[in-house]
Amino acid sequence: MGVDPGISGAAPADHSDEVAALVDEYAKIPPGQQVRLAKPTSNLFRFRDSATTGLDVGRLNRVLSVDPETRTAQVQGMATYETVVDAHLPTGHMPLVIPQLKTITLGGAVAGLGIEAASFRSGLPHESVREMEILTGSGEVVLARPDNEHADLFRGFPNSYGTLGYALRLEVEVERTEPFVRLRHIRFSTAEECAAAIEQICRDRAFEGHRVDFVDGTVFAADEQYLTVGTYVAEAPATSDYTGQRIYYRSLREHQTDHLRTHDYLWRWDTDWFWCSRAFGVQHPAVRKVWPRRYRRSDVYRRIVAWDRKAGLSDRLARRRGAAGSEPVIQDVEIPVRRLPEFLEFFHREIGIEPIWLCPVRLRDPQGWSLYPMDPDTLYVNVGFWSAVDTRPGDAPGKYNRAIEDVVGELDGHKSLYSDSFYEPEEFWRLYNRPAYDELKQRYDPDDRLPGLYEKCVGER
Repeated sequence: MGVDPGISGAAPADHSDEVAALVDEYAKIPPGQQVRLAKPTSNLFRFRDSATTGLDVGRLNRVLSVDPETRTAQVQGMATYETVVDAHLPTGHMPLVIPQLKTITLGGAVAGLGIEAASFRSGLPHESVREMEILTGSGEVVLARPDNEHADLFRGFPNSYGTLGYALRLEVEVERTEPFVRLRHIRFSTAEECAAAIEQICRDRAFEGHRVDFVDGTVFAADEQYLTVGTYVAEAPATSDYTGQRIYYRSLREHQTDHLRTHDYLWRWDTDWFWCSRAFGVQHPAVRKVWPRRYRRSDVYRRIVAWDRKAGLSDRLARRRGAAGSEPVIQDVEIPVRRLPEFLEFFHREIGIEPIWLCPVRLRDPQGWSLYPMDPDTLYVNVGFWSAVDTRPGDAPGKYNRAIEDVVGELDGHKSLYSDSFYEPEEFWRLYNRPAYDELKQRYDPDDRLPGLYEKCVGER
């Protein structure tokens, strides 16, 4: 075990010391004992007990440098995007894609995918990574770049979910920002009209003659969907604040135009976890007045959900409503834009969760990524939905999630693996490229020190 002598010298000495300490810690874990990360926050929704050993990587949580001249940054893998934004915005820069929730880590977004309203032009977060320093399952630290001897790991690391190794340091591209974002909310009465507008805006990177830097959407009902287009601007007549009594997603119905500080735009969804805070009563005016602002955060709400999963409160409430229980339906799926109306029609009819989030994405890199094989020539729309559905007596476990998985496959879509999945092994590996994964596993974790991808994402359910 040790550090590859080809590792870049860009990282400071204290980072190198931290990496060396981590390698030593890994080496002390007994052979045959599987290893996972020990981290204070998580944005995964696979709430499972585990007997595996936790590797403490919490110390690797800093932005090491930001270089405006080369428009790059050196960031440790456990740095949260909240930390990343705080370090970058004062320089007038930020990474090309900032996922919506503050406690998502840069390493997590690369290993487990991420998306935001810039993804129609900048792809997924891992597509602006130039190199990764990775602690592999074999205990070695390697530098993975698209043009070196570890290019296979560079291409296969996205969607590997820590089953091949952990990103310790990443070099990422950054772009110039402006102090404000001007928003326009455009309503559409049909999914077909909305999908056509997404295609046009993403093709032209403009709407009604104005440049578009950000695009996402919100579906409130089959006849009420909004696209929000955002543009960087240097000045704003006034700015809105959605961290207090006002709630961002409700403003889409109330205003055609709006302005936010860039910092507030990046975290517009975090304060109320999109709209999911309503499940905890936080959106009621009386509750909101006494709920401290510091607790209006996605990580706080996720801890409440974790407690609920253990306590079974949602199931008990569902039974009081006459249901057999409740099934969490917390998923993000990528659907080709031209098939978006078909998916939404199915979803409204069979699932019934509202609102729904839309976020267009096109891969930035035409070579693609081996474990999440999206078509680089296709514009997709990420469809996000996060709630629960009442179940009936006799329903099979995962009935609604499984129905979604089936339809996503029929529509040539893809499903993120951060939450519950119900695929059988053969189907899973057909979708997520078993030959490529097996080659990577054999090279970088030949002794299976880390859990396998199917085991981690599906098999432990």
